[in-house]
Amino acid sequence: MTDISQYILPSETEVVLLDCETAFNGLTVQEKKYSHYLSQASFYGGLICLFQTSPESPGIFLLLQKTFGGQSVTDLQTAAEANGVSQEEFKALLVYAAGFYSNMGNYKSFGDSKFIPNLPKEKFEAVVMSSKAASDDSAMMKTLWNSVSDRMFSLQNRQRELGLGDKGTTTYFSSNCDEGDAKICQEFLTSKDISAYNTRLFKTSEGGKTVYEVRLASVETDNSDIPGCPKGTLGNHEFTPATGGQSVIFRVTRGDYSPLMSHVVKNLRQAKEFAANDNERSMLEDYIESFTTGSIPKHKDGSRFWIRNKGPIVETYIGFIESYRDPYGVRGEFEGFVAVVNKEMSAKFAALVENAEKLLNLLPWPPAYEKDTFLRPDFTSLDVLTFGGSGIPAGINIPNYDDIRQNEGFKNVSLGNVLTSGYKDTKVSFLDDTDKELYTKLKVASFEVQVGLHELLGHGSGKLFIKDDDGKFNFDHEKVMHTETKEKIETWYESKETWDSKFSTVASTYEECRAECVGIYLCLSTDALRIFGHTDDSADDIIYINWLNMARAGLLSLEFYSPETGQWRQAHMQARFCILRVMLEAGNGLVTITKTTGADGKEDILLKLDRSKINTVGKSAIGNFLRKLQVYKSTGDVQSGRKMYDYYSDVHDRDEPHFLSLRSVVLARKQPRKMFVQHNTTLNGDNVQLTNYECSPAALVQSFVDRFPSDSVDQMIRALWEKEKPFFTD
Repeated sequence: MTDISQYILPSETEVVLLDCETAFNGLTVQEKKYSHYLSQASFYGGLICLFQTSPESPGIFLLLQKTFGGQSVTDLQTAAEANGVSQEEFKALLVYAAGFYSNMGNYKSFGDSKFIPNLPKEKFEAVVMSSKAASDDSAMMKTLWNSVSDRMFSLQNRQRELGLGDKGTTTYFSSNCDEGDAKICQEFLTSKDISAYNTRLFKTSEGGKTVYEVRLASVETDNSDIPGCPKGTLGNHEFTPATGGQSVIFRVTRGDYSPLMSHVVKNLRQAKEFAANDNERSMLEDYIESFTTGSIPKHKDGSRFWIRNKGPIVETYIGFIESYRDPYGVRGEFEGFVAVVNKEMSAKFAALVENAEKLLNLLPWPPAYEKDTFLRPDFTSLDVLTFGGSGIPAGINIPNYDDIRQNEGFKNVSLGNVLTSGYKDTKVSFLDDTDKELYTKLKVASFEVQVGLHELLGHGSGKLFIKDDDGKFNFDHEKVMHTETKEKIETWYESKETWDSKFSTVASTYEECRAECVGIYLCLSTDALRIFGHTDDSADDIIYINWLNMARAGLLSLEFYSPETGQWRQAHMQARFCILRVMLEAGNGLVTITKTTGADGKEDILLKLDRSKINTVGKSAIGNFLRKLQVYKSTGDVQSGRKMYDYYSDVHDRDEPHFLSLRSVVLARKQPRKMFVQHNTTLNGDNVQLTNYECSPAALVQSFVDRFPSDSVDQMIRALWEKEKPFFTD
């Protein structure tokens, strides 16, 4: 029987303000206008996530916008209570709506599991029909409610989590696609040198032949050539998979999300008028061309200008970026952020960059496996003004294009106000009282260190071994030896292969695991800790809490594993579970997990880390694991890399502790993830005004109603949604 409690957002879910007021007020008028238009582009682009999540998400968005628009939340509640809705039920609906807006869909951005309203269906309908929109047009609201209500509340097996085929729900692929279709598509895209980042796949048939439509996101909808892409990219292509079988037709089109992309481009054009320098102007010009034409090469060009734009006051990045939620791991979810530099913390990160080469030498692989030259990136701490997308991370290392990261550089950003607002635990589970006290005191400080090392030296380290079209290697094929086999390198990347395309479904979590391991491994360095102001006993405590936090996160990760499908639903949490497994496998009492009884008389867990063994047993175990992660990545050895990663990802009982039995305790004691309410900016003559909101579900909902007040936005979402419905029938 389905445990409904795992699919609702508790009423006590905390809402915190992503406060950027002080930083924003310090900007010039020009910088404020630049920020405003970039924010508008990011928020409108973020609506694309509705169409990248579930078939019903666009409809639920329309329903919520109509229900809460046109009157205050207080007035709606009064009307709903008059129609038999209790205060508790209305609050549950508010929490659901806030959660939907925060995740830009009805699946958790961190965990990929569905969440449903925690009130009876008929009571939700009563609120909808109590709204001003219903009093103006009850038939329209009734029709909208009927179109989404069943799927909104449904927990049928395929609808419980995101996934491909019979493993879950996705709108990156039409509902008749499975992993076999995804593999054929990737083979085709690689053969034509087409990036998957801004695409979706829709499967149909014509004349008895399978037809795959690859849709590129763009404003333009015609079949003209795309800048930077091979001529004839758009149109029909007959293709026979390497595995054999019948040939298929691939139809490459563009214009996916065209109306939304138009809003993004419009605001980027306006932002360009207030850019601070030529790099920013060139960056925005390339982004505009990319989003207009569907060209990923132009987005890459824009990313190159972005890398060159060192130390901007207002930082931004936008596009189809992270591939966590594509079940096949190669398509990017749209996101855009605007942030203001925090100079004090950025100075620490600048010092970390200055010491990067020295710290890279401490990593447990030979120099041949490291980039020939470390391309010193910009690394800043930012206070986020705007984050459009499905979720807000604590740190980012971008761009995600392998060739640019390897040969030209990248940037790191730590999102300071996300760290300070979202990562303070109110309740700490599975630790004893002494550890809880130190953990509560130092978690944010230790996490700042981990984020810095993870982003700069985790994602920023390591070399990919590549053979180009002329047969030349970017490493010494005669001299470089495989660290594990002690023989010559036998696997590598061909010129058109990328990390994502080669490791596909496991690429994101494997890379997060590698970066997390780099973080806890290098935090043992006194030089690294000194940069962040931690010395002597303070440094030892930071190391201890960082390792303890990682081990505890590995335990908490069991929430994100689905025994029914054998799938992990969150890349970072799968990575942390693997690290916990490595720590436990190291033995010698480094980490122990014991089932206990809590003060409430219910089952509990006690996790202990022996701090005296971190620098010996722990360092050796993580170092060996990290070396293998890097070597298999460098050599493109998918078979060995997957085999090892699958082994450590396996939750099923082979030894103590029994993770599946621990999972029920983790679920029973889990804490809801915080939700962020963000500012809005509006133009008032020549001034940009910042609107603040309270920390409550009602205020979070109101912020979205204020953000998208126009009926034209509703009409645009409705038109796109209606067009897609035929592709997503179960």
